[in-house]
Amino acid sequence: MLELNKSGTDRSGPGRLPAQGPGPDARPVGDAPRTGDAAERVPLRPYLIAGAILCALYFLYGYLQYSRFGSPSWDLGIFEQEVRAYAGFDAPVVDIKGPGYLILGDHFSPIVALLAPLYWIWPSAEALLFAQAALFALGAVIVGRTTQQLLGGRSGLCVTVAYGLSWGIQEAVKADFHEIAFAVPLLALVCRALLLERYTAALLWSLPLVLVKEDQGATVAVVGFLLFVYGRRLQGALLAAFGVAAFVVTLMVLIPAASSAGTYDYWTKIDKNGEQDVSMLDSVLGVLNSSVKIEMLVFLIGITAFMALRSPLTLLIVPTLGWRLLSQDSNHWGMVWHYSAILMPVLSLALADGVRRSRDSHRPWLASYAKVAVPVAAAIAVAMTQHLPLRDLLRPETYRTDDARSQAARAALDAIPAGARVETDITLMAHLTSDRTVYWVGGAPGTAPDIVAINLDFGWSRPIQDPVAYAQQLHPEARYRLKHRGGSFVVMERTTPEPAEIPGARDD
Repeated sequence: MLELNKSGTDRSGPGRLPAQGPGPDARPVGDAPRTGDAAERVPLRPYLIAGAILCALYFLYGYLQYSRFGSPSWDLGIFEQEVRAYAGFDAPVVDIKGPGYLILGDHFSPIVALLAPLYWIWPSAEALLFAQAALFALGAVIVGRTTQQLLGGRSGLCVTVAYGLSWGIQEAVKADFHEIAFAVPLLALVCRALLLERYTAALLWSLPLVLVKEDQGATVAVVGFLLFVYGRRLQGALLAAFGVAAFVVTLMVLIPAASSAGTYDYWTKIDKNGEQDVSMLDSVLGVLNSSVKIEMLVFLIGITAFMALRSPLTLLIVPTLGWRLLSQDSNHWGMVWHYSAILMPVLSLALADGVRRSRDSHRPWLASYAKVAVPVAAAIAVAMTQHLPLRDLLRPETYRTDDARSQAARAALDAIPAGARVETDITLMAHLTSDRTVYWVGGAPGTAPDIVAINLDFGWSRPIQDPVAYAQQLHPEARYRLKHRGGSFVVMERTTPEPAEIPGARDD
């Protein structure tokens, strides 16, 4: 299991990771190179090439899904509205969440503002998909090269494959863009610095995590704990205190200050199951009350051939797993969506660390297993890909973006003028946010948008028989007429004057 200051029969001084062999020329076959010297000799180019290939695969998948109008949620549209606001030097108002909704009152992710320069060049949701692909691929470069420095041989490329094809990364690619893309390379850099005993670098790389999402302060606190255990007691204690303070201040002060409700909405994910109140004790006792949760935990450690259990780096996944297992929302428990992506670089480098710690174990079976664990992990990742999103890139139908549904969707987009205020569902949403004001259908009462555009096949709880009547039901203050209909897509335009006051509207 987790071992902080020992590796087999080796022992190291306070605050030090286990001692390594005397050098590449003197060590027995299979021993790890010295991290101090070998670090500079590991070539970067193979990992840049591998990263470029992975970036291309991730972006290709996201681009094709976007081109086929297959976005699985409203998140891509939400993040484009946020980045578009930052690019225009405006407050990050996301009208999809509600007219005039300040997104920092939902999740605290100001780091997303770093995408503004890219958006100036490429004002489209596709820019966000590319940015995420590049950030995930950067994580692969860091993970792979660090593993090579620690273990030598071909281990670096094997772990690059294991990370690059891991189910957490693939499911995040399928889920479109999310802010956690920034945490992936940052956590890879934190783990790299810890493994190479560059403790000040670990501290510095962990600080920006508190700008990625509100829960990352807890992860920063764990980094501080590890620094403390490794002997950097003052640095570790200060960083742990900073992480806890950032976590508390963000949840209790910053988010409520930006929220119109004056509170952090996601507490209800833990203390409510539907309309039923759930006590914290019941939430804690129920952390493993579902086979879905257990399956997720098994596959998290299983993709490392279970060697991550030998590394203290695995402690870094505890905060993220903690809130997910406490949540009453089943979307947080399983292996889908983007929630596990930030765990992949940590577990991949924990695999490398676990192998390094086990090679000289006094248990013969463990030392023998450590020699094959890395290729086993790579093989697991390749085998699992047969049931994961990137498998679709081998299917010819994936590349057909001119099918009847996609053509009908593009015709509907053409019927919506630039600059219009549009209320729509997920299908067209991310294709409209670059140059229109977009609302979620049913989420903008009193706004009387210029256009109501819906996909009749979206999956409504009740089929929409009369789209015009539905639009007027949503906005009784206005009247609408049918402007365009093609396939399952219907576009309706307002025929009455625009309201004198529009909820949430800002004066330009």
